[in-house]
Amino acid sequence: MKKPHFFQYLFVLTFSVFVLGCQSEASITTLRLGHALDTQHPVHKAMVILGQEIEKQSQGKLKLNIYPSGQLGGERECLELLQIGSLDITKVSAAVLENFIPEYKVFSVPYMFRDKAHTFSVFDSEIGESLLLKGEKFRLRGLTFYDAGSRSFYMKDAPVKSPSDLVGKKIRVQKSNMAVAMVNDLGGSPTPISWGELYTALQQGVVDGAENNPPSFFTSKHYEVCKFYSLDEHTAVPDVLLIGTDTWKRLTDQQKGWVKKAVRVSTIAQRKLWAASEKESIAAVKEAGVQVVYPDKKPFEEQTKGILKMFDGNEEMKNLITSIKKQQ
Repeated sequence: MKKPHFFQYLFVLTFSVFVLGCQSEASITTLRLGHALDTQHPVHKAMVILGQEIEKQSQGKLKLNIYPSGQLGGERECLELLQIGSLDITKVSAAVLENFIPEYKVFSVPYMFRDKAHTFSVFDSEIGESLLLKGEKFRLRGLTFYDAGSRSFYMKDAPVKSPSDLVGKKIRVQKSNMAVAMVNDLGGSPTPISWGELYTALQQGVVDGAENNPPSFFTSKHYEVCKFYSLDEHTAVPDVLLIGTDTWKRLTDQQKGWVKKAVRVSTIAQRKLWAASEKESIAAVKEAGVQVVYPDKKPFEEQTKGILKMFDGNEEMKNLITSIKKQQ
């Protein structure tokens, strides 16, 4: 029998390496995460840790590609991409999810949480787990609640020391019925504007102010326009990390386990990053000339209590609020 030629050996070897390479690449699953935040934001940094942890847990078999800063669109666009399966994971404010999941309105009820410990206790409880899964019928499965701190008012021309300082003022709010109701109750004029358009809207006087947490106020550079920040801390609306249900169903049980472990590590890290970022952000805006005010919260709480009447006749929401209030 004729011995194989050297080039035949070379061809077989090369083909084998090519096939093994293809098999190796095929064994790696890559998830895509898109969001609208700046890369310096603590939530983005937590997502980077999420990706690192997913790769570590899976020993490189599962990876996460992150597209920050609105590369794939704003929160609503990313949600839509998630629902049609063109994106795997995204982060949105719980306020945005009110339009899909009515129970998420509970996060926009002013002064719902006693303190940070109470907030985290609810996020990590059966209450939180149940809320995360409420979106599955809309093809949106919650993975975790990221801390987004407390939202407070910042203004262009004068500080908000009491609810009367908001009377007649145009305040940017998220596209949330609850946020609109809250500003109305405080005497302001709620004006829904997308986050990406807000800096210009503040500059041009379309609105007199807005409300958000310290890191977002700082990283958005809104402090360049608004020189008064009043820490009334009216709501603690979390960010929600979501995965599309189509993506979740495609993952194996092992892959789901990797994701869950990575999400937990990321959540713990995010809370530490957030706490540090809040302190840094407050210090930075003060240095930039912003007057930071600490108003008495009681008048704000009293004037927004009527929002709870929105849930009269809705036993499910009333029970949810009662459960949150009882949570230790």
